[in-house]
Amino acid sequence: MTTAVEATTFRRALGHFCTGVTVIAAMAGDEPVGFACQSFAALSLEPPLVLFCPGKSSRTWPAIEAAGQFCVNVLAHPQRDVSAVFGRAGADKFASVGWTPGPSGAPILDGVLSWIDCSVESVLDGGDHWIVVGRVIALGEHDAQRPLLFYRGAYTVTEPAEPTPGILDNLITWSRHDDWF
Repeated sequence: MTTAVEATTFRRALGHFCTGVTVIAAMAGDEPVGFACQSFAALSLEPPLVLFCPGKSSRTWPAIEAAGQFCVNVLAHPQRDVSAVFGRAGADKFASVGWTPGPSGAPILDGVLSWIDCSVESVLDGGDHWIVVGRVIALGEHDAQRPLLFYRGAYTVTEPAEPTPGILDNLITWSRHDDWF
C-alpha cells in the first residue's frame, strides 16, 4: 500500500539536505540569461557529466535549452546577493553582476567559487521539473572561499572541522570506489 506524501511535508524533509547554490547561465542570442539553482549534481566521471533540474514553469530554461550550451557557476558564500538576484523573475539579472564569456560563450560570473562549462546532452522528464544532463567541456580553477549553502530554508556556512586522523583516508580510499565520486 502506498501513502500519499504531502508537498509541504516532502519539502520540509528534503530541506534537511544541505545543497550548494549555483547559477546556470547561457547566452540567448546576444543576451545573457540565467537562474539560481540548488538542484545540481555531478553525474559521471566517464564521460564527464553533470545534471541540474529546472522547473517546468521556468521562463529561462527554454532559452538555455535553445542555446545548447550553459555554464554552472558555483557561488561562494559572499554571493548571497547574486543568488537573490538570480532567484527572482524579471529584471535584467546581469545588470549588477560582472561576467566574462566561458569557452562555450556562456557567462562565467565574477567571484564564483568555480565554474563548469557544458553542452546539453539530454533532457528527461522529472515530474514538475526537467532533468538536464550536461556534458562537461571545460572547468574553471577553484577559489579558496567557502561555498554558498542552503539548508532548512536559509543560507548557511560550513565551519572547518577538527581533523580526525584517518577518517578522511578511509572515505577517499573507499573499497567500493565506484560508489563514490
